Order: sequence, then structure tokens, then C-alpha cells
Amino acid sequence: MALIVIDMINTYDHEDAESLVVSASPVVPVIADLIRRARDAEAPVIYANDNLGLWRSHHGELVESALAGPHADLVEPIKPDSDALFVVKARHSIFYDTPMSYLLWQLDTRNMVLCGQVTEQCILYSALDAHIRHFDVTVPKDAVASIHPHLASAALEMMERNMGARIVTADQVDFSQT
Repeated sequence: MALIVIDMINTYDHEDAESLVVSASPVVPVIADLIRRARDAEAPVIYANDNLGLWRSHHGELVESALAGPHADLVEPIKPDSDALFVVKARHSIFYDTPMSYLLWQLDTRNMVLCGQVTEQCILYSALDAHIRHFDVTVPKDAVASIHPHLASAALEMMERNMGARIVTADQVDFSQT
């Protein structure tokens, strides 16, 4: 089982950032705990992050930029360590034009836990793309942030009903399961 942290390396300098910051604040400690528990279980931790339009950047520059931003407090507790894997994406899904499928295959995992932001966008589209690739998906509902809570609720319901995703709380995630 792999933990995939989606779009949490963020400068929060974009449209809807104010709403997202409010939602992300309580989610960050939950994600930090998931990261710790995944590492303790020796499960892969993969960051899948938007390139923020910085087409010449690499993951280190994205992290530095986010840590230099006004909401570094939302990045610092969950920043990638030297063992973390990092996939840069340019669109909503973690699979769209990225090596994510191949990486998961190399790691010999068919199960993933998706956390991060935004529930009604990148989490939803990534869960759909995982589903059509026959991956098992778990989404801890207390480890995802949203811009529009009513759309986030609908997205979680769609993931569960239409994609067979397990919607749980973070404390129900067991990284020792494969």
C-alpha cells in the first residue's frame, strides 16, 4: 500500500486559496500523521504535485517556493523527506501524462491511499483514473481539503459508489495491509 500526498506542496497564491487554506489547516496534522505511519510501516510515500506553472523546476524548487510563501505552516509539517518519492503533474489527475502507473507497478503495489487537496478536483479525478487502471483506492475523508464543502461531499460519495473507493477516517488506514 502506498500513501499518495496530492498537491500539498502549495504556495496558496491562486484563486480560491482563501477557502482552501481554511479547509487545509485541520487536514495538515492528519496528513502528517499518515506520513509518519506510512514511513513506520515502510510503505512508500509519494508526493504528486502540480508544477505550479514552473516548467523548468524540479521538486526541490517547488518545496522551496512553498516554504517561502505566506502559508509555509501548511507545508512544513508534511514536506517530503529524503526517502519520499515525487511525481510532478501538470493537470488534475496524478496519472495524466505522469509516470505514476509505472512507479506503482515498480513498487509492486495495487493499493493506494489518496490524501491532500482538492477533494472535488484532483482527489476525485485521481481516484477515477486509479479505478480505471484497476487500483484499489482508500480516501481518508479527514485527510482531504476542499474549496467547496458541498462538492467535496458529493465527490467522496461518487468515489465510494461509482469507483469502489474505501472512504474512511485516517485512523482506520492500516499501512501493514497490502
